[in-house]
Amino acid sequence: MIKFGTGGWRAIIGEDFIKSNLQLLSQGLANRMIQENANEFVIGYDRRFLSEKSAQWMAEVMAGNGIKVYFINKIAPTPMIMFSVKEMNLRYGAAITASHNPADYNGIKIFTEGGRDASAEITNEIEVEIGKIESKHIKVMNFDKAVNEEKVVIYNPFNDYIDTIINMIDLKAIKDKQLKILLDPMYGVSKTSLQTILMTARCEVELIHDRHDTLFGGRLPSPSAETLGRLKNDVVEKGFDLGIGTDGDADRLGIIDEKGNFIHPNEIMALLYYYLLKYKKWTGPVVRNLATTHLLDKIAEGFGEECYEVPVGFKHISSKMEETNALIGGESSGGLTIRGHIKGKDGVFAASLLVEMISVTNKHLSKLLDEIHEQFGKFEMAEHGFGFDVEEKERLLKILYTDKKIPEFSFEVERVSYMDGVKVFFKNGGWIIARFSGTEPLLRVFAEMDCMDKAEIVCKEMKEFLGI
Repeated sequence: MIKFGTGGWRAIIGEDFIKSNLQLLSQGLANRMIQENANEFVIGYDRRFLSEKSAQWMAEVMAGNGIKVYFINKIAPTPMIMFSVKEMNLRYGAAITASHNPADYNGIKIFTEGGRDASAEITNEIEVEIGKIESKHIKVMNFDKAVNEEKVVIYNPFNDYIDTIINMIDLKAIKDKQLKILLDPMYGVSKTSLQTILMTARCEVELIHDRHDTLFGGRLPSPSAETLGRLKNDVVEKGFDLGIGTDGDADRLGIIDEKGNFIHPNEIMALLYYYLLKYKKWTGPVVRNLATTHLLDKIAEGFGEECYEVPVGFKHISSKMEETNALIGGESSGGLTIRGHIKGKDGVFAASLLVEMISVTNKHLSKLLDEIHEQFGKFEMAEHGFGFDVEEKERLLKILYTDKKIPEFSFEVERVSYMDGVKVFFKNGGWIIARFSGTEPLLRVFAEMDCMDKAEIVCKEMKEFLGI
């Protein structure tokens, strides 16, 4: 029942996300930590239903196994927890979150040294360890007792995290610009962090959707053109310079420009990489996953740099960034980080850097995007997610992976990659990928071309070929 995906273990509350499973997972991780002589651990939680209680359950198991727990006792952005793992030089940490999943999900993200997502190798080994554990093997110490005995230490890394980001951005440039910014935390956990940073930089900041609502206002807590409708309208109607939306645990973001346009995460990555290379005169390659825009390849090439492609899952981006000393790494779903920060994605830091970019260049996002498109061309991405049942998945797996069949596309195929899912490269520079989500029962189909019509054509051809 406990199977880690690309973003940790996630499950429906009351179905598989239950106390016994959470304790089982915690014991499996504790056993690994004891074997490695890792005796300290940090844990935090988001605003989802049962998150705080679940964090306490996990802490109880860790304390029961003699592992000292640093317990963040207020809602915390996932990147703040990753930051704590890095700053405290810990081997492991965890966040109770299901990130951008629907409201009936919760889960656990496990982090390792340097503040990064646990690798597939580590999570696979934890799964094996869990399989050996019986309920009688689970050791638990009551939370209040653990706190009284200082086996669980209440901990708040907020100031250190905020000060680190403030020290990494050009605060003076932002202060001089005096921007008007609208934030949409999407009922998640970014409110205090982003508001503190931006107000310290003398921005005028207003918020929407900032109350505690475990149903996320009936929306998916994932920043997209569809879910940021009010942010888009308010930015235009009230004359904001920028609208910033963050997902449920604040490791990803969505942006609305001054004209009310949704800036796709692909374009956010391109903007920041271009800004760091051209305006800040930094150097270094870029790392993207295989479902992220090839505009990054063009920008890298234009500045004499490399672009590296990796499978989906930020742990792959982190590893490749470390290996290549890359300047920036990210993904089309809105997560990114830069060299010198944590090894995982951080929507709070990325948003702060975007505000710096507008201030330093004295150009709105629309102007900067025009600048990029004029130099490197325009890329349009179509994105679709198709649900399936167990029997349907077996059929799709056979077609795509066993028989390795692809449609007769309208565009000439150059090559096919099976690095992660099935990615077809076309001779015109476009591509399409079909891969199973690691966090939800969905087949994701992404296609990128020089115009949306072409992208939708190949998506339709893939959909019809697979019969979904």
